[in-house]
Amino acid sequence: MTSIFKNVSELITGIISCLLYIINTIFWVTPLMLVAFAKLIIPLEGWHRLCNRILNSIANSWISINNLNMRITKRIKWDIHGDEKLKPDDWYLVLSNHQSWVDILVLQKVFNRKIPFLKFFLKKELIWVPLLGIAWWALDFPFMKRYSQEFIKKNPHLIGKDIEITRKACEKFKSIPVSIMNFVEGTRFSREKHSKQESPFKNLLRPKAGGIAFVLSTMGEQLNHIVNVTITYPRGVRSFWDFLCGKVKEIRVRVETLPITSELRGDYAHDPGFREKFQEWLNKLWSEKDLCIESMGN
Repeated sequence: MTSIFKNVSELITGIISCLLYIINTIFWVTPLMLVAFAKLIIPLEGWHRLCNRILNSIANSWISINNLNMRITKRIKWDIHGDEKLKPDDWYLVLSNHQSWVDILVLQKVFNRKIPFLKFFLKKELIWVPLLGIAWWALDFPFMKRYSQEFIKKNPHLIGKDIEITRKACEKFKSIPVSIMNFVEGTRFSREKHSKQESPFKNLLRPKAGGIAFVLSTMGEQLNHIVNVTITYPRGVRSFWDFLCGKVKEIRVRVETLPITSELRGDYAHDPGFREKFQEWLNKLWSEKDLCIESMGN
């Protein structure tokens, strides 16, 4: 009987939490679209900067209400360290491990109003996600078209096209402070993927260096810090629905702020020496993150 009551209670919690997320998203998408339209029809740089600030303010309010939803409908023990010296008016590149879609809500909870609104690189297909796709477009999230090696071989004229898209996306981020978010592993961790990759790390997939190297190169001196984030779920990684139902009981987050030095900026595409050094730096960072996960009791 107790088990049945618990299951029903979790189901109700999940439905209520999901509805609150949907209602909150619908509420904020309307002003987002109005401001985005106003930005689109008036081609003045100063006007665009003003609109971008308003859009980011709306997005931060959206996330704040989502965080309130999280506090009301869930009982999560948070263990967060290292986020004390962050600033909302600085430029950051945020790097994190990736285990679940819950990671996105965790990052938004940890960094809301502490750093500029997080901008993710998204697959082009995600623009069709109801409500969220429109919101991401309005907020200038960069949509990436990824080409497989096989496709590139058949269409060599597209070589470097993804790099050019990255460059154009980053140009939009130079006018006001921004936090560019990158899940460096490129996909969510699983033991199957770990085994298939033959990853040298115990708790992580192999990091992909190209994307963040191009961001650092394109943004030039604009980005000031790397925010290295490690997320663990001590009682086991859960699905997004499990999270909505309140089954995630504890989340641990470690934040490390690193300087962006001149050694991290270079021509990743055409300079083999720089490419090798950058990959060595990222692999060292990932080795340290692997040890951090072990120490956090993942």
